[in-house]
Amino acid sequence: MAKIQMTTPIVEMDGDEMTRVLWQWIKDILITPYVDLKTEYYDLGLPNRDKTDDQVTIDSAEANKKYGVAVKCATITPNAQRVSEYNLKKMWKSPNGTIRRILDGTVFRAPILCKGITPYVPGWKKPITLARHAYGDIYNSVEERVAEGEQAYIVVTDKDGNELRRQLVHSFRDSAGIVQGVHNVDKSITSFARSCFNYALEQKLPMYFAAKDTISKTYDHRFKDIFNDLYEAEYKDKFEKAGIWFMYTLIDDVVARVVRSEGGILWACKNYDGDVMSDMVATAYGSLGMMSSVLVSPDGNYEYEAAHGTVTRHYYKYLKGEETSTNSVATIFAWTGALRKRGELDGNAELQSFAEKLEQATIATIESGEMTGDLIPLFHSEGITPVKLNSKEFLYAIAKRL
Repeated sequence: MAKIQMTTPIVEMDGDEMTRVLWQWIKDILITPYVDLKTEYYDLGLPNRDKTDDQVTIDSAEANKKYGVAVKCATITPNAQRVSEYNLKKMWKSPNGTIRRILDGTVFRAPILCKGITPYVPGWKKPITLARHAYGDIYNSVEERVAEGEQAYIVVTDKDGNELRRQLVHSFRDSAGIVQGVHNVDKSITSFARSCFNYALEQKLPMYFAAKDTISKTYDHRFKDIFNDLYEAEYKDKFEKAGIWFMYTLIDDVVARVVRSEGGILWACKNYDGDVMSDMVATAYGSLGMMSSVLVSPDGNYEYEAAHGTVTRHYYKYLKGEETSTNSVATIFAWTGALRKRGELDGNAELQSFAEKLEQATIATIESGEMTGDLIPLFHSEGITPVKLNSKEFLYAIAKRL
């Protein structure tokens, strides 16, 4: 068959461990036989990030700005154990955090639903979409160990460095300890709020935003004020016409509301809250391997990724030559999301159609009873006995339907 042509490349950000292995298999088995794939390739595997002093991550984000669409494999964010394991120069920051900071985007994550896989929360009948602010908080924090007897302050200066005010964080009189400084900026919070309101209108989803302004009376309260002011000024009438609503409430309250809901809502979270809650929601729907994720920047750039980690345990088995049964659905949907958006932006209907069909083939494979091991305990469909496939067999089963 003649391959589907592409006119503009996608930025391809390769990753680490088992997801890196799946990345190549997905291209070989499901994409390049049908698409004349054009990508600008960046190796974000940990060894290459270390070799380039993480410049490759910055370059990939800048390339995303140039071409508008990127697809990213899962990557390692190193801790002390990884520094030793990979003999790294330093404990490099999260590549996702770096990319999100450069693009100043919002991460939208939603479960990939299949008949036969019932959520752990019985009342959830519709997808819950998580919107995660992708800037600031602990992902761009400054941290210090503090010795006993030392003191830590927040100090604010003018543009010339002259001190304007200071506030004692803590006096470590009786014990050494730790201190952390986090920040955010009004511009990014406003972009985040606007992205969420626009997405809610596009998808016709009612929307929660939650923080903890009762405790964090300046930091979290600023988020609350920006969301509420923007909603009242620009979005209230649009939401009412669309028949949807926006509500701010405390993070602990919204958790209770979401668990009791039937789904079908957009839940906007600050950066750290979104990191935790998106994994909770994904797992409650069945599996972290069944979650789509896209970073959307205010100026219309898109970066699609799998919402899970690098599946280290399976990678070590793979290196020993042992069989693995690794769920590749989220990584497949990262590729389909990027290909669909590339087709949409380029007016390439064939490419959009291919992406849709690949998603349909993936869902149909699972619904017919062929799946990876993580989904077997979750799958219950009358008259169908699920069959466990290894990592590669699952991709070939999808290819058969495709």
